[in-house]
Amino acid sequence: MQKSTVDLSIQPNRRAFLKKGVAAGAVGVGIGFNLLGNSTTAFAEDQDNEFDRRHQRFTRGDAALLRFAAALESLETDFWVQYNELGGVQDSEVPGGTGNPTYTGKLANLDADFAQYIHDNTDDEITHFTFLNAYLESKGEAPVNLDKFRTLPGSKATGSSGQLRLTNLMKLTLDTSWWTRYRSDANNPDLDPNFVFPQAVPDLHKGQFTAIPRTDADMEPDAHIQAIANTAAFHMPTVEQGGSSLYPAMALRATSVEVLRILISIGPVETMHFQTWSDKAGNAVSDPLAPLTDPTNGLTFPNLNVSPGGEQFQTNLIMPEPCPFLSRKLPKCSIIRPTETRGAAMSVVQFLTAMGLFTGQSKEFFRLLRDLAEDADNARREND
Repeated sequence: MQKSTVDLSIQPNRRAFLKKGVAAGAVGVGIGFNLLGNSTTAFAEDQDNEFDRRHQRFTRGDAALLRFAAALESLETDFWVQYNELGGVQDSEVPGGTGNPTYTGKLANLDADFAQYIHDNTDDEITHFTFLNAYLESKGEAPVNLDKFRTLPGSKATGSSGQLRLTNLMKLTLDTSWWTRYRSDANNPDLDPNFVFPQAVPDLHKGQFTAIPRTDADMEPDAHIQAIANTAAFHMPTVEQGGSSLYPAMALRATSVEVLRILISIGPVETMHFQTWSDKAGNAVSDPLAPLTDPTNGLTFPNLNVSPGGEQFQTNLIMPEPCPFLSRKLPKCSIIRPTETRGAAMSVVQFLTAMGLFTGQSKEFFRLLRDLAEDADNARREND
């Protein structure tokens, strides 16, 4: 069999030709840019101005989206302030309480930096609703003010400011199915709206439990106050995963590119919160704290690595498993889910209400919240 040969003598010439060609091309490109000069910049500026003119107009729908977001951020701020007063870092940045050493210590069993994370999450939510209200005012829209609904009594335990609240952290029923939803590679609630994802802590979904000490009587027995801290550890990601879904769902309805920018800039921060707290929740259902049963009410936090065990309950998995997205004909993708935009705002109101977060609130409060949600869900991306 005859061996094929390559004439290496021609390679230098070929390389020289390529080098010359590239050099010539570069010179040509440079000449082209020089010939265009300022006209290219002027063209780009004209395009940018046209983009701004057509896409930064602020519609009633845009206002409704931001107004609903501002209301939710105000409610989030209210319950995060309660957490910070009792279990967070006490400073001038997030003032109010004086801290509860016993409760703070039980939170620290879940993570030594738990108090700092509470503080920073609280600060984030304060900036969110403050910015959203300021932006609404800059567009001639009324800001959201829920102060008239601060009627709910809060904790009377050491560390609490004793102020009246918008939200109730003492009668929570938590849907912890987000745990398995984000570990499932087969189902997506947007494609499988009737699929039931298993609960991580079934007991939390069956009764009403406090996530903060109600009085100093809750400081004992030891397993009781630890169960309260564990409940907080699951409440936090349960709320934040909702924000992770809501913001992209609302962004699909924005007309103004600037409003779109706001929604897709705040939303990822909610996701950062969710991932942080989902990690802490895992520490409540693994060694050495779990299993744990509250002797006062029977609330049990299982060791999920043992029972039921398996990848769907594994406690060190905090990254979303790839799942079907848009269509099962497409490859699986690691995503936030759900992000269905239809009825997204009203779904959040129903979710938080079922959680018990607003237990004790007035009919007027619920009517306002539903009206804000309905207006947000009716927002439509308008064409030019």
